[in-house]
Amino acid sequence: MNEIESLIPHRFPFLFVDEILSAEKDEIVGIKTFDDSFSFFQEGFSKQKIVSNVILVESMGQCGGAGIKKLGIGGDALYGFAVIQNVQFFSNVEFGQTVKMVIKNLKISNKAIKQSGTAFCNDKVVAEATWMCARLS
Repeated sequence: MNEIESLIPHRFPFLFVDEILSAEKDEIVGIKTFDDSFSFFQEGFSKQKIVSNVILVESMGQCGGAGIKKLGIGGDALYGFAVIQNVQFFSNVEFGQTVKMVIKNLKISNKAIKQSGTAFCNDKVVAEATWMCARLS
């Protein structure tokens, strides 16, 4: 977790990436295991502990951002979501499951980063999205 915290400003309980497995110019791969330490499990669905779809998109964005920083791109700049497009959800992620995120770098500039991501759980696609992050500082 210390490596991730050195790459992006997010902290518990809003830190949704555990590890960057690989970071290449074209592709970033990371993982997140959601457990009962996240209070949103208590509030979301009364009968079943499932990860909110919005959090899956945020997880992919954080994974992409951490991977970009790990590559040494952007220096100390802070980027945030500007556009989220083409979001599709295919299945739920339940408590205790690990999500593998594969992020494609589509365009990187000093002012904006465009990426697309696919989230997998048990080797099954659970979500896909494309987004652009704009430089905030």
